[in-house]
Amino acid sequence: MTSAVSGTSSTTSSAAATTAASGGAAITSTGIGSGLDVTAIVSELTSAFGAGQQDQLTSQETSLDSQVSAFGTFTSSLDALQTALAAVDTTTTLAGFDATVGDTSIASASASSTAVAGTYSLAVQNLATSTTLTSAAVTNPTTTIGTGNLTINVGTASATIAISSSDNTLAGIAAAINGAANNPGVSASIITTTDGSRLVLTGTETGASNAVTVTESGGDGGLSALVYDPSDTTVTSTLSLTTKAADANFTINGYAATSANNSVTAAISGVTINLLSASASTTSTATPPVTTYTPTTLTIAPDTTTATTSINNFVSALNSTLSTIATLTDYDASTETAGALQGNATLQSFGNQLGEILDTVRSGTTGINSLSDLGITADANTGTYDSSASTLSSALTGSLSAVESLLGGTNGIATKINALVTQYTQAGGILASINDGLETGLTNVTTQQTQLNAELATYSATLTTQYNAMDTAVASLKETQTYLTAEFNASATSSSTSSLSSGTTST
Repeated sequence: MTSAVSGTSSTTSSAAATTAASGGAAITSTGIGSGLDVTAIVSELTSAFGAGQQDQLTSQETSLDSQVSAFGTFTSSLDALQTALAAVDTTTTLAGFDATVGDTSIASASASSTAVAGTYSLAVQNLATSTTLTSAAVTNPTTTIGTGNLTINVGTASATIAISSSDNTLAGIAAAINGAANNPGVSASIITTTDGSRLVLTGTETGASNAVTVTESGGDGGLSALVYDPSDTTVTSTLSLTTKAADANFTINGYAATSANNSVTAAISGVTINLLSASASTTSTATPPVTTYTPTTLTIAPDTTTATTSINNFVSALNSTLSTIATLTDYDASTETAGALQGNATLQSFGNQLGEILDTVRSGTTGINSLSDLGITADANTGTYDSSASTLSSALTGSLSAVESLLGGTNGIATKINALVTQYTQAGGILASINDGLETGLTNVTTQQTQLNAELATYSATLTTQYNAMDTAVASLKETQTYLTAEFNASATSSSTSSLSSGTTST
């Protein structure tokens, strides 16, 4: 922020100053009377008058701007650190398991952090299915079927759909079922083959408990062509059962299991099995015949890849934060340059608290008790942390749960660091308060600068008036000088001529 307030030009008030050549032309430019550059003089004097205060304001603003930028850099590093911490400060995010199925055409699987390593035998007898009902063929989708009410039951859900003369065709009935607000869980479609068009009703949920029935009532009786209720012996079912709603049947390690759908979450703790097709089978010639299904393997193993990546990202973000603190607070003797926040108590306090957390050594446990047990060690020369891939790999392979306990959970190192960072970065936190103070300081500097500009403008105007008055006086004196010079020169010339013309001489 700089102020460049210069002297202003004004027209002299002198009406008397003239030059011999102009015969009395008024002076209209500042400095004409005196020959001085009044504008430059006023500008320099004004600048000199405000130089001390201007330098102070400029220095204050530069310092405040530098601190705002420095704290912004520090805040960004903390944000990045907190993002990295999110992947290691809870056991559920750090832990990982791979689920692998030997025959991927039979099933796929995934494992959560609650899974347990192990190998299982999986065989699928049949997949879970939903009900599919198909009507008899009619000429085309616009063929009139009838009016009345269709009551559709899916498991325990039920809905009655009214069919009027405006939607009594196959196409209209399908649209009415699909558009019903209380549709109990069926979709209606039309298939057209060489023998005509058919209405197909498909349950949207698999499992034996989601069987579909359709009954009709009222109207012209034409909807009797769309009925299916095998439990009612007084009614003739006119819809054909194409696919029966059934549970999936499979075995885990030879033990029978069922599921209403093909995404199985309850068979193995922490593991989701997605059944894709029935296993290959062979049927014996015995009486009765026995069908045997070929099993495939399902392997659950610790996934150290995710944990390794997360921990390495944490170390990288930690080093970035430590380097940022060093850059902002240190003094470079070789360049004689101080960091923008050299000696800042806030950063020093954060660094000290962070160091105490990183030096944590758990007592009463064996194996993995500190960061060094994960191959993460402090580098005395750089002030950052080095990591050993082999040591980390051994720790994760040997006891992933111990690594989780050290980093995550209530007393985990990463958990404590996250809590520390939050104190600084949260809304209304330490850094927010500091930034508010710096912004207030900048506002005060702006106010003082405005006041100084006004003061310098007044001072410049005063000097300009004074110099213009001097300029006018000098112009007036010059005019008088010119007049007197002309008068005296004229008198001298006249006296000399008179003496010669008298014809007298004296000796």
